[in-house]
Amino acid sequence: MKYCEIIRIFLLSGLILCSTRVSAVEIKIATLSPDGQVWMEKMREGAEEILEKTHQRIRFKFYPGGVMGDDGAVLRKIRIGQLQGGVFVAGSLAHIFPDSQVYGLPLKFNTFEEVDYVRKRMDPVLMDGLEKNGFVSFGLAEGGFAFIMSKAPIRTIDDLRRQKVWIPDNDRMSLVVLTAFDIAPIPLTLADVRAGLQTGLIDTVTTPPIGALALQWHTQIKYLTETPIVYIYGFLSVDKKTFSNISPEDQKILREVMGRVFREIDRRNRQDNVKALEALRNQGIQFVKPSPDALNEWHTKVSEIYKQLVEMDRVSRHIIDVLDKNLADYHSQHAEADK
Repeated sequence: MKYCEIIRIFLLSGLILCSTRVSAVEIKIATLSPDGQVWMEKMREGAEEILEKTHQRIRFKFYPGGVMGDDGAVLRKIRIGQLQGGVFVAGSLAHIFPDSQVYGLPLKFNTFEEVDYVRKRMDPVLMDGLEKNGFVSFGLAEGGFAFIMSKAPIRTIDDLRRQKVWIPDNDRMSLVVLTAFDIAPIPLTLADVRAGLQTGLIDTVTTPPIGALALQWHTQIKYLTETPIVYIYGFLSVDKKTFSNISPEDQKILREVMGRVFREIDRRNRQDNVKALEALRNQGIQFVKPSPDALNEWHTKVSEIYKQLVEMDRVSRHIIDVLDKNLADYHSQHAEADK
């Protein structure tokens, strides 16, 4: 065999080995979503489609139901390579990209129409910001509007101050917000909330309707304050280093399939939350509304909190201004249409 042929075979073998090393990737994803829920069903369907379309080069392995711990634990495991990604609520990625939680600022949205208008213009900004900070995300999925649910009616800030208010463990934004309201919240993990309601450790939660039903919290509360407090949402995010080890062709497939999956989850969650809100009403939960004066007080206090969050570098002034501009544009357009 000629020397040049030996070199050619050697180089070709090296390229084949290199291609195999770069292309074959297992992506381990952790989520709090239990098996059997819509999130898991849709993600598994997407994973099977990706496996087929990439000829088994991209394989997903899911760890549902919080078996890998909360979002903080999952992020630590991603850093050491035990996991490659997770499904995170926006606040969990705040230390990586603070502006990712902008939609979750309290009392920013009143209707889903506002949400849809803003998200159409700002979702790409959030996805791009996360990617620049080390996480590739394939879309944002709505968790819905979170409402105050309690054992006593809450219409005013003073009413809220008299309650034992739960916040998620390690939820920094909620801690800042409630502290500014002169409320000392009680942090608990999701798994401990129902027991906390049963024992009286807490008597007030803020959650989307579908969450209250799925976690059986609705059995322990009597009232729902019919004002959207925050908009809840989450991301499927994969470590950028892992994503970079995937060939450009397979990256495209991954983005297309999981992007579509998360749009489906987004739509389905909207429908389910609307139904869940009506289900709470039908099960005897009493809906109460703050008066216009009380709502003005809420909004005045929240405006001060936005300033504090900016000063603490929890969110940028720029991203809040962009959100406010989009909301103003929406209201202006609809005011013109209503004339």
